[in-house]
Amino acid sequence: MPNLNHSRRKILRNSLQMSLGLLGANLSLASLAQSSGARPNSASPSATTTPVSSQTGAMRLILLGTAGGPTPKKNRAAPAQLIMIGEEAYVIDCGNGVAQQIVKAGIKLSTLRHVFLTHQHSDHNADYGNLLLLAWAADLSHRVDTYGPAPLRKMTRLFQELNAEDIRIREQDEGRVPFSTLVHPHEIVRAGVVLQNDTVTVRAAEVVHPPVQPSFAYRFDHAGKSIVISGDTTFSERLLELAQDADVLVHEVMHLPSLEKLLGTEPNALRLKEHLLASHSSCEQVGRLATRAKVKKLVLSHFVPGGYPYLEDQIWIDAVRPFFDGEIVVGSDLMEILV
Repeated sequence: MPNLNHSRRKILRNSLQMSLGLLGANLSLASLAQSSGARPNSASPSATTTPVSSQTGAMRLILLGTAGGPTPKKNRAAPAQLIMIGEEAYVIDCGNGVAQQIVKAGIKLSTLRHVFLTHQHSDHNADYGNLLLLAWAADLSHRVDTYGPAPLRKMTRLFQELNAEDIRIREQDEGRVPFSTLVHPHEIVRAGVVLQNDTVTVRAAEVVHPPVQPSFAYRFDHAGKSIVISGDTTFSERLLELAQDADVLVHEVMHLPSLEKLLGTEPNALRLKEHLLASHSSCEQVGRLATRAKVKKLVLSHFVPGGYPYLEDQIWIDAVRPFFDGEIVVGSDLMEILV
C-alpha cells in the first residue's frame, strides 16, 4: 500500500518549488520594471514613467476616478483627483470610493492635508466625510483644511454628528486624536485665491454648471508649474482665464454622438439631456477652450458617457483633435502624470 504521508510530502515539495520558481520570476520582472522606471499605475504612455524621487519640486497628478455622473460604473471610479506636492496630498473632489482609490494609488492616507470640492453634486462630494473619517481611522493625526462652496461647514458638522458613536469609541478605545480638532472647513464665497502658502497657490474660478451654484474650477501653481481642474462646466470664460498657459488642464468631456444610447438607459431622459447640454462640455468646446488658453497638455476626464456605451480612447481623441493640436491624454483611473 503506498505511503500517503510520503505522497503528500512529495506533492507539497513540488508545489513549493514551483511557487518559489514563479516568485523568483516575478521578482526578476519587477526588478526589471523598476530599473526601467516603469510605474505600476502608469495607465498609458502619457502617464509618467520617471521616478518621482528624482524630480525635485515636481507635482504628481493622480486621476483617482474618471467617470462622470453619480451612478457607479464598472470601468471607471467616481470623480476625484489627487495632487501630491512633497509629502502633502491635495484631493480635489470626493466621489464614492475615493479613500480606496488613494490607497490603490500607493498614497498613504496620512499624507492628506487639503481637500477641495468643486461643487455640491453627489458624484463629487459623496465621500467627503468618509475620506476624512477613514484617513483618521488609519493613521491621520494632523490638521486637514477643506475648501468648497456652502454648505461645507454644515456638511462637516452633520457628518461628525452622524458618526459620533464610532468616533467616540475609537477615541476612547484606540486613543486617537479627537476627530473634531482635525477638520477645518472653509466655505468659498467668491473667486480668487483660496489657499496660499510657501508651497502652492490655489485659485478658484466660478464656472457654468446650472442649476448648481456656485461651481468652481481650481488652479494649482507650484514651482513654476500649474495644474487646472475644470470641475463640471459647459464653456466658461472664467475657466478660460484661469487656465491660461497652464501646464496641465484636466477637463470634463461629453461625447455628443453617444448621448442618445446613454439616455436610452436613463429615467427622465429628456430632462437629463437638457441638463447635460446646458451644464457640461462637448469635445469641441473642450478642444477650443484648451486652444484659446494655450494649455500644454489636455487631460480628458469625467467622461459622459463614462461607462455605457463604452468608447475606445481613440474615439475621444478623434473628437477633440480637430479643435486642439496639443497633447491630449485620455484619462483613466489611477493614471499618474508628473508636472
